[in-house]
Amino acid sequence: MVAVLTRLFGVHNLALAEDVVQDAFFRALEVWSFRGVPENPAAWLMAVAKNRALDVLRRERTARTYEPELSRFLQSEWTLAPVVEEMFTDTAIKDDQLRMMFSCCHPRLPEEAQVMLILHILCGFGIDEVASAFVTTYTAVEKRIPRAKKVLAESKHLFDTQAPKDFSDRLSAVQRALYLLFNEGYHGASAEFAVRAELCDEAIRLAKLLLEHPLGATPSSSALSALMFLNKARLPARVDASGRLNSLFDQDRSLWDQRLIGEGLQLLERSAEGAELTEYHVEAGIAAVHATAPSIQATNWHEIVSLYDTLMTIRPTPIVALNRAIAFGQRDGAECGLRELRAIPDSERLAKYPFYHAAFGEFELRNGQAENAISHFEIALRLARNQKERQFFENRISSCNQNAQAQ
Repeated sequence: MVAVLTRLFGVHNLALAEDVVQDAFFRALEVWSFRGVPENPAAWLMAVAKNRALDVLRRERTARTYEPELSRFLQSEWTLAPVVEEMFTDTAIKDDQLRMMFSCCHPRLPEEAQVMLILHILCGFGIDEVASAFVTTYTAVEKRIPRAKKVLAESKHLFDTQAPKDFSDRLSAVQRALYLLFNEGYHGASAEFAVRAELCDEAIRLAKLLLEHPLGATPSSSALSALMFLNKARLPARVDASGRLNSLFDQDRSLWDQRLIGEGLQLLERSAEGAELTEYHVEAGIAAVHATAPSIQATNWHEIVSLYDTLMTIRPTPIVALNRAIAFGQRDGAECGLRELRAIPDSERLAKYPFYHAAFGEFELRNGQAENAISHFEIALRLARNQKERQFFENRISSCNQNAQAQ
């Protein structure tokens, strides 16, 4: 909705586009509480936004300037309604979403700010969700996003995806945003849900738009899509029938979606066509090892450790270091895992991430130190972001107590 309205009003009227979207959602809250949720909520919201846009254009068309390419059509009542109607067709919406993503990647902004802008404007992330995605503070993001919006609003034109001059320069930020969107759905910081499959689906859909564009169909885009497919295939087993969150070690692999795994492996094979090796290639490779292993015991942990070593040279983040440490522990034993966890650089950035402390708990438990494990899981429990995570850590504490009693 923001993408379509910004295309209609012009990027300098970004705040107006966001206001119209907010109006549509407020209207939904009012109407749906009485009439119930419509059969197609998205179409209902789009229709309300379209009508509201027409009202704004009719009321303010002499007081504002709008998108230069459309301005002359918006000045006449004969052409106004048809132009707005055209903007809300499925094809136009897809084009506008791609255009808006690349517009957010303004060259005056650092890439991190570009990604934050995409997540906030186009993916609906709140400030806290953006902060969680970047493992940073709420205050830092709260300052950066308004500054980035101001830079975007000062742009004269939206990015032209039909005649792009710097498509490849902006592509990495778009890919990063879609990667973080998927991750928020797969294991994000939602206060209500441990898994949000609709965000994973949205990331896959937007990644498909990239693959459909002649300049977006790069090996790295194929690798990113492969990673999404391979991970989404495991979603049916992440939460069991009773609603409990399952770690990779406890998942019923018969529930994994083999069709998605097959599509993911095909995309991974396609991604190998170029000479470039990106983080998405490596992460998709790790996901492929997991997806094709018949059991946790039969997993090739040597290959996974090697891939994480490569990933650390490409994107040495605390989260990557954490996953690498866990892989080391699986390969070489709990003591090695604990040593690698303690050696993580910038580990203070993981202090509020519950699964960092849970990793210590798991290896302490395997090392026969149940009391130490309980201490770590209790920290993870205090940091849990939703009820599913709290239940998961409570179960781990219960297992630790059983082990302590057995000792």
